[in-house]
Amino acid sequence: MLLRNEYLSLDPYMRGRMSDAPSYAAPVEIGAVMVGGTIAQVVSSDVAGFGLGDWVQAFGGWQDYALSDGAGVINMGTSPENPSWALGVLGMPGLTGWAGLTQIGQPKKGETLVVAGASGPVGATVGQIGKILGLHVVGIAGGARKCAHVVEALGFDVCVDHKAAGFPSALKAAVPEGIDIYFENVGGAVFDAVLPLLNPKARIPVCGLISQYNATALPDGPDRMNLLLGMILRKRMTMRGFIVFDDFGHLYPEFARQMGEWVRDGKVQYREEMIDGLERAPAAFAGLLRGEAFGKRVVKLAV
Repeated sequence: MLLRNEYLSLDPYMRGRMSDAPSYAAPVEIGAVMVGGTIAQVVSSDVAGFGLGDWVQAFGGWQDYALSDGAGVINMGTSPENPSWALGVLGMPGLTGWAGLTQIGQPKKGETLVVAGASGPVGATVGQIGKILGLHVVGIAGGARKCAHVVEALGFDVCVDHKAAGFPSALKAAVPEGIDIYFENVGGAVFDAVLPLLNPKARIPVCGLISQYNATALPDGPDRMNLLLGMILRKRMTMRGFIVFDDFGHLYPEFARQMGEWVRDGKVQYREEMIDGLERAPAAFAGLLRGEAFGKRVVKLAV
């Protein structure tokens, strides 16, 4: 079938596809189409179950049209409400947040959850689910504007600005009972501030390390590996990385049902940042890696 891409998702994992360093997925070859999740409409189809005008969730890449045999494509029907949301809260980022927190974080009511990248599509989802499950939720975001959104619109208990002076002390004051679950999206100096505050048997879902994606060498400073390993041993902490569809893709139907209910009921809020035109995608993606995004960045291809 021929798909006309309408919306393109911009996600931090794409940076890894631009490098030939060892990773969980092969890099995009020079001259090939850049990969990316898309929402598209069917233009013509010989694939059973897909007809002209159907909206689909696919992996069509950074291009206006894509060919597909239907593998891995989800039919959304002819008139989905807010179709681009399937690239965010109702799609991969939402599933990432939900699965990372529930399956690795193993939350228990009354515990303290700290979320890095709290205003982004994954972090925002994690924190709001944490509140639904009865956790004390502390967000970490860059800048006063993002922190205000995290508390006022998303309902986190506290948000700490990692760009402000005295960030480690402010984070410590925000978690008087320590940290039981730390959802890692950032790494770097943010993780350095979190590490001494982790409680015994803390759980750390490692979703991303956006502060390191452009690094070409190890960071300067002392080797902290033994410090981390020693704390994991002494405090019996669990630190686990995950690739969401590889590890938890089988849970997508359960996630879609639950998240759909929460969104419809207004329990989960969602902020989308729409970028007009494929020609603006490279600059918008670079800005995402610099921390300029505010919500989920999506490119509207047909403008």
